[in-house]
Amino acid sequence: MAGHSKWANIKHKKAREDEKRGKIFTKLSKEITLVAREGGGDPNGNARLRLLIEKAREVNMPQDNIIRAIKKGTGELPGLAYEQCTYEGYGPHGIAVMVDLLTDNKNRIAAEMRRLFSQYGGSLGETGSVSWMFHKLGLVKLPSCAWSEDQLIDALIDFDIQDIQKEEQGYTLYTDPKSLDLVRQKLQSLGLKVESAELEWVPKNPFNLSEEQAQKAYDFLSELDDHDDVSNVFTNLA
Repeated sequence: MAGHSKWANIKHKKAREDEKRGKIFTKLSKEITLVAREGGGDPNGNARLRLLIEKAREVNMPQDNIIRAIKKGTGELPGLAYEQCTYEGYGPHGIAVMVDLLTDNKNRIAAEMRRLFSQYGGSLGETGSVSWMFHKLGLVKLPSCAWSEDQLIDALIDFDIQDIQKEEQGYTLYTDPKSLDLVRQKLQSLGLKVESAELEWVPKNPFNLSEEQAQKAYDFLSELDDHDDVSNVFTNLA
């Protein structure tokens, strides 16, 4: 697997800054509303909702905000009808980019994505134009873990673990998407701290650029990530 890229670290830092501005709460509220609408408002019977609630609590999103977002999804409160969509294409210097969005206006967002891509010398592609360069996987991050890799493998032998990567102090686990929530629950039951558990587009082959070229790509990726309708941005940039 590709492991952590510099963009992953930039996103992590941006998420902390967005939390301070409340921007991350807005994006999470949209996701919670959509997932509650599609799978119901009971987290015990909706694994995707359960994961989002965990994520919201990790960034200290107020419980009232979480409940309100769920009720908008179940129809107990009025709210906009969001649609989930993914755009893909090529950014500066040919990097492949996947953009997950939640929007209430697909026509508007299509025009805005096309403008952003072309503004940076890239181009929006058709469905499938770059997604073949990625795997859709569950990523579980253990920020600090004293266990050995063999101990983790033994503990998770019943789950579809694609890869385990050792980080400075912990691990990143790559799982089959369907196993993501079960793996998270298992690790927590073992007393391990799970920093995050999310579905991500993981590049099959990381793409390298010079430092100068990469900076333009990071500027582009950051501008995409700042868009109110964008929930996540993935790239094959190493």
